[in-house]
Amino acid sequence: MNVSTTTSKITSKHTERKAIVYLRQSSQKQVREHVDSQLSQRTLAERAKTLGWHSSRVEVFDADLGLSANQAECRDDFKAMIAEVALGHVGIVFGWDVSRLARNNADWYQLLDIAAMFNTLIGDNDGIYDPKVYNDRLLLGLKGTMSEAELYTLRQRLNAGRMSKVQRGEYIQHLPTGLVRLPPMQKVVKDPDAQVRHVIELVFAKFEELGSCPKVMRYCRDHEVQLPRHQTSGFDQGELLWKKPSVAAIYEIISNPAYAGAFVYGRRPTDPTRRKPGRHSTGTVRKPLDEWQCIIQSVYPAYISWEQYMSNQARLRDNAHRYAEQYGGQRGAPRNGAALLQGLATCGCCGKMMRVHYKPSVRYVCIGLKQAFGEPACAHLDGDSIEAYIVQAFFEAIAPAQLDALESVLEQQQQEQQRLEQYHQQQIQRAQYEVTLARRRYEQVDPDNRLVASELEHQWEEKLRDLQTAQESANRFAQHPSTDSLCPQMRQKLHDLNQHLPQLWASEQLTNEQRKQLLRSLIARVILHRIAPDQVEVKIVWVSGHFSQGIVTPPIWRQWEVTNYPEILKRIEQLWQEGYTDNQIAQSLNDAGFHSARNLNFTSSSVLKIRRQQHWDSILQQHKGAEKIDGMWTIQGLAKHLGVPIHWIYNRIRNGKLSEPDLIRRPSGYYLIPDDEELMFRLGQLVKQTRPSPKSSS
Repeated sequence: MNVSTTTSKITSKHTERKAIVYLRQSSQKQVREHVDSQLSQRTLAERAKTLGWHSSRVEVFDADLGLSANQAECRDDFKAMIAEVALGHVGIVFGWDVSRLARNNADWYQLLDIAAMFNTLIGDNDGIYDPKVYNDRLLLGLKGTMSEAELYTLRQRLNAGRMSKVQRGEYIQHLPTGLVRLPPMQKVVKDPDAQVRHVIELVFAKFEELGSCPKVMRYCRDHEVQLPRHQTSGFDQGELLWKKPSVAAIYEIISNPAYAGAFVYGRRPTDPTRRKPGRHSTGTVRKPLDEWQCIIQSVYPAYISWEQYMSNQARLRDNAHRYAEQYGGQRGAPRNGAALLQGLATCGCCGKMMRVHYKPSVRYVCIGLKQAFGEPACAHLDGDSIEAYIVQAFFEAIAPAQLDALESVLEQQQQEQQRLEQYHQQQIQRAQYEVTLARRRYEQVDPDNRLVASELEHQWEEKLRDLQTAQESANRFAQHPSTDSLCPQMRQKLHDLNQHLPQLWASEQLTNEQRKQLLRSLIARVILHRIAPDQVEVKIVWVSGHFSQGIVTPPIWRQWEVTNYPEILKRIEQLWQEGYTDNQIAQSLNDAGFHSARNLNFTSSSVLKIRRQQHWDSILQQHKGAEKIDGMWTIQGLAKHLGVPIHWIYNRIRNGKLSEPDLIRRPSGYYLIPDDEELMFRLGQLVKQTRPSPKSSS
């Protein structure tokens, strides 16, 4: 460094003002371990004194130690330094190198512009620079660019190393409670504490049964089950604490893929646009599973399978997509109206509870979309057909075949009872151990040291109270009646109920209110959605959280809106052309599984109506006035040809004088007679015999 050049840039105007020595290191680890770097930066204060600044005019800014320089938002001392320069109080700013002052060009050029405006010098370990001078400004700009590029290169190398470990599943992440790392190989195992493992397994088992986090939370609260948590920060860092159950804590357990043994990366990345200045932990966002950068299964010991984890996530998403009106509102008390699904029917379009109309019959109506967006009404559904399907599903749910499922549920409840009993016993064992440990500490202290002895005695008493609380909780649990299995007498009663309930339901002995109460004992919600003019999708949500669904065919007004209507027309036309009667066509359609608009089965009248709409007259009607068909005589044509009344022909058919093969009977019921010369002669002779010629007039 040329000393003369350096001193020529420093004038009395500079030395009259302050000299700021700015110190910075990128992380707290560097602050703790790289002490020499701090000492080297602090020597700049001595250099300022040798260049002419009085010691009282030299200030060291070191509050930014442990902070990265990629942004100026969190560096209070850097912002204070910029403010001092802008006020004209600073003659020179010292930094060990440009990378200590800034790691991005935006902050660096801001400092250079303000320094040039207020005649402030920049100094580092290489020399003194005047930002007003072109060559110095060019050199400082080049150093700033190199500092930013160096940071980018460092980041790329670190990211490449991290992603290499991520792809191998060796990247060390924070583990949830229930999984621990064993030094020195950092092998991940389940928590050696049996109670921690037991509670986590209980949470997963109850979520699979109940289906939602709030229900699991209420279950834990009602049974006084606390959740374990390894504190990673704060006063109790590193300690295992037992906390009251909360929905958020249970949700974190259910949604964490580590419990399924999977190593994942990119589940919660940081979005720079959402970060708040001065708060490093802000800006994290939850990404859907298909956007996670890496998923490696079977890395950690698993509490549940990956398939069960995916099923749990699907259930969480389904819970989140439910409408507030659907599950926030109350069903209301069952009343005496004829609508059995009052308070249960829910619209499958908008999610709101459906209204009931009683004219001309029970109908379920929803106008949620009309009220909210001015669109057409969601649904106006026939009630009788839907209720018949629901009642039949209710009868099937209590069928004898379901008794085995009931016994399975009771057995599951007994296992749950055993898990809770084990939990309370473990709580007592833990409390007894902590009482014993506190007693030993108290007994080992010097009795004359009253300050320590009193505190240890207080801790001993606190542990005794915890033991008493655990014992009382276990006693309360023991007083709850256990779930028994189905005895043969109870099983027979349920079987008899299933046999007689349909007859009792159809009788007048049950009121509508009682029927609704029976349905609500098993059914939590009925979701209705019209998927076609003559098809309604019915989804029954049972009180267990499971659901079943099916298709109901309600009556509609317009025949042309019936599903497969073109096939129905084609079938009717084909049968009509073959000479089938309306009754025969209706029977054929019913056998093929077709249905009409207002009835499940076709009738001759419904077939007749369709034919008239299509202008398809019956073969019999077409040939009533015809004399010949396909070159053969009709009854009317033959009677006219022979000069006899129609009943004369029918009499000859009845007495056998006119029969096959001279007589052909078609499926529609009409007769045809071949125009045969020999047959016509024979019939002519019969006419002469039965009808003598009239006497000639006198």
